[in-house]
Amino acid sequence: MLRFTKSLPSLVNSNVFVRRTYADLSKLSPLVDIDPRVHEALRGSPGSVVALESTIITHGMPYPHNLETALEVEQIVRQKGAIPATIAIVDGRIKVGSTADQLARLAQSDTIKTSRRDLAYVLGKGLSGGTTVAGTLLVADMVGIRVFATGGIGGVHRGGEDSLDVSADLVELGRTPVAVVSSGVKSILDIPRTLEYLETQGVCVASYGSPERDFPAFYTRRSGSKAVYNFDSAGEAANAISVNGALGLRSGFLIGVPIPTEHALDQALMDGAIAEALAEATRQNVSGKEVTPFILAAVSKITQGKSLQSNMALIKNNASVAAEIAVELSRIESGQVKSVSERSTASSGISSSSQRVPVVIGGSIVDTCISVLDDDLKILESYVPSQDGVCNATVSKT
Repeated sequence: MLRFTKSLPSLVNSNVFVRRTYADLSKLSPLVDIDPRVHEALRGSPGSVVALESTIITHGMPYPHNLETALEVEQIVRQKGAIPATIAIVDGRIKVGSTADQLARLAQSDTIKTSRRDLAYVLGKGLSGGTTVAGTLLVADMVGIRVFATGGIGGVHRGGEDSLDVSADLVELGRTPVAVVSSGVKSILDIPRTLEYLETQGVCVASYGSPERDFPAFYTRRSGSKAVYNFDSAGEAANAISVNGALGLRSGFLIGVPIPTEHALDQALMDGAIAEALAEATRQNVSGKEVTPFILAAVSKITQGKSLQSNMALIKNNASVAAEIAVELSRIESGQVKSVSERSTASSGISSSSQRVPVVIGGSIVDTCISVLDDDLKILESYVPSQDGVCNATVSKT
């Protein structure tokens, strides 16, 4: 494994892309282990890598569905021409690109659900953990990955206006320039308030393939809320990610991909199941980071496994879309297709290498102010312009 701790931004293809390069390997500590295949892709074309989270494996699905889904998702990304990088923590080290053995171990062991706040503790104790959306975003940005696929992100919990239970995923999206491809926000959450919070954080929220800008609700294709924008294709999304990097913005994207129609669940069925699960969580005093895994498991039981099957289907579909976006981003990055910036320059007829010199019309005036501190000097109420145009005060002794 190749170990990295930090990456430095540099420009690629003039000012079109902001990309990551790596420091001297001999000076790096062993906090981050990057799989050789992922490392090779990051060196050559960072846009071609798709980050995958591991909380789905450790806390989102029961065994063996979690392991089977993780392996299938990676295979889908490869089939689309991109490189999967499942991010996880194993024995106190961050893994960017986990092996099949490591995934199997995570799928069957008791691990810590790891967000930004938990990273230092888990690493310092030499423990293992599944990275949440926030934790995965942080690591993805650290190594230069710009596209990330997941099932659904966290958000503002129902009743969050009183409890202030707001997922760290939202804050991380506001300070991390990574595009998250998901089926929106988990439907057990308060979706309208979550979208409002994302707006406050400066996150660009877009639907995918929905001219009406319908924002998905995880198990169902429509939440009743609207996204701000819509991407009709992977190329459109890749161009936006490209421009985001060129501008040096530190906020990310949330791209809402609706669950495939054949796997979508009935809205009334899900509303009833979620309400029942939330009530049970309240009765059992479930709180904090244990709430989401508890409710997902309860909903799966109430729906007799239908929600689990939908969950597995939507993450696979999201991975496919994310891989397509990553491939398009890689093509822009490598110069195979022109970026928005390059096309705009070409259509305007302005050469980026123009040697024209700007002409500034105007002038500048400089006044010299003298402060006299000595009581023996007296400034006369007159001045004499000097040869160089600077006003010099005339003074005399008293």
